[in-house]
Amino acid sequence: MSTNPDVVVLREGTEGLSMESYTETLRERLPDREVALARTPRDERELVPQARVATGISLEEALLEEADRLELFACTFAGTDHLPTDALADRGVAVTNAGGIHAPGIAEQSIGNMLVFARNLHEGWRRKQNHEWRHFQSSEFTDSTVTIVGLGSIGQEIVQRLEGFEIETIGIRYTPEKGGPTDEVLGFDEDDIHEAFARSDYVVLACPLNDLTRGLVGEAELATLPPNAVVVNAARGGIVDTDALVSALQTEGIRGAALDVTDPEPLPNDHELWDLENCLITPHTGGHTPKHWDRLADIVAHNVDALEEGGDLENVVRRPDSN
Repeated sequence: MSTNPDVVVLREGTEGLSMESYTETLRERLPDREVALARTPRDERELVPQARVATGISLEEALLEEADRLELFACTFAGTDHLPTDALADRGVAVTNAGGIHAPGIAEQSIGNMLVFARNLHEGWRRKQNHEWRHFQSSEFTDSTVTIVGLGSIGQEIVQRLEGFEIETIGIRYTPEKGGPTDEVLGFDEDDIHEAFARSDYVVLACPLNDLTRGLVGEAELATLPPNAVVVNAARGGIVDTDALVSALQTEGIRGAALDVTDPEPLPNDHELWDLENCLITPHTGGHTPKHWDRLADIVAHNVDALEEGGDLENVVRRPDSN
């Protein structure tokens, strides 16, 4: 086993990806550093106290007690609410996340879902399964209005990829006065949400789940959407009121929904959403990409070098002195 590693990779994997492959990718990025994989709880207990950087899904407080050399925990998730951030800060450990690495895949899937509904491709797939050579009606994506709720890394990637489709875009962000990459930018207040939704053919949810956004799309918001509108949830299930969405889909209050996330999640196999032909469901796979570890390793490798050279860290969630 390595002694005094620069980086220790914790054993718990993410999104079906091997932490061994993550370790190898980090070693490629950091050929002059010692990168160790902790394969067991015992390995973690022995390696974390020796390491300068630990990376993984989470870090138990018990491991911190002896980790006097630890300067950085690089979380492999974008969200860090599950981490003992106060304990990490108290011990002088900075926290970074994986924010942004999922954005290209989520953006591509979101646009793919809109095109599915624009061209009615799910109906084509259904007829193909039934061996039916029968024509069906499609529409065009051109001249649509797309509202992107959240203009962070995911929202920006979506907007970038929408260029060239000859559509109008509305962005919703916390600080609309800052503007943004969309044709128009509005805020999260109720009037702005309804103004945007009333004009939208597609609404893409790409914002974090927090006190402001929980239940953001409920019965009232779905009623404001035109009957031909499609909701694409690429964010978190709790942003949408599931019961209200089921009702809107069943009564054709909206044309459809594409959900990569649900509330509850995983979606129970007897849930009503499964049987609705105007609802596409994927099991939280929007961010899955073969480039997952490559993108994350680039961030972590940069930060390892920054610790050594006194440079700025990327994707900082919390600094030791910010508590």
